[in-house]
Amino acid sequence: MAQSVPKAAVGMRPRLACEIRAEGVIAARAASDRRGSEIVLAWASLPEGAVAPGLKAPNLLDRGAVVEALERALGEVNARNRELTLVIPDPAARVLLLDFDTLPPKRPEALSVVRFRLRKMVPFDVESAAVSYQVMAAKTGALSVLVTVMPGDVLADYESAVRDAGYEPGAVLPSTLAAVAAVDWSGPTLVVNHSPGSVTTAITQEEEMLLHRSVDLPGEAAAREEEMAQAVITTLAWYEDTLSATPGSLYYSGMGGAAAAEQSRWLQYVDRAPRIEDLAPANGASAMTSVPAGVTAAVAGALA
Repeated sequence: MAQSVPKAAVGMRPRLACEIRAEGVIAARAASDRRGSEIVLAWASLPEGAVAPGLKAPNLLDRGAVVEALERALGEVNARNRELTLVIPDPAARVLLLDFDTLPPKRPEALSVVRFRLRKMVPFDVESAAVSYQVMAAKTGALSVLVTVMPGDVLADYESAVRDAGYEPGAVLPSTLAAVAAVDWSGPTLVVNHSPGSVTTAITQEEEMLLHRSVDLPGEAAAREEEMAQAVITTLAWYEDTLSATPGSLYYSGMGGAAAAEQSRWLQYVDRAPRIEDLAPANGASAMTSVPAGVTAAVAGALA
């Protein structure tokens, strides 16, 4: 498993990516090895309930439908390479920002320290989990470290579906970590990544993740809208208190894009809501199939 920042590391990833979402599979291929080149997109829908993201396996409840969707979407982009970056739903992993006084210089030793810290922080076996980390900021006597941890059996569930479709997952990223790599400006950025069962809010500045917070959404519609609004309100308050500024825009990733978000009920609960803009790129992409608005940010970030 790998993270999406800093961008210098992103260019080494496969030039093919796909995201498994509850609504469907989106595939993306870079038209060339040059960073910033056009990407080719394709979409394959999934039946409702085929994917149930979470920390317990299986997540892929209709495995046959997921494999078929992977084959269709990846086949449409005419992928020549079989290795890809796999983007998985945020609820299938935990992403944490942790502070350490120091970490050993050798990565295997540092990873042991990170695993030890995680033992009482996640509700699954850390020793069999996939764990990755990245130092976000280093000051004298303090390190801010972005840690991603995913249950081993959940990771195997997603990876084996990709292999059944005839491809090899070379890197695995949670959706929001992939999506924020599509951010190409240096100022503080507020991102909201919305899926049917969860919302993740994140704040980045340059190549540093300042905040990453995922919330499961309830099934009942009214409660879901209120929980969604509360997640955004909490993140806006953190932004204003910590950065002593008000965000000019909220960058949105989710089915329907910014246009759908602007018409949603949850936005009515957010006082002084900033302007909503699409995080998904509007330019530099060509679609081989009809791709829903608002769902391309993660695969675009994986190829950034």
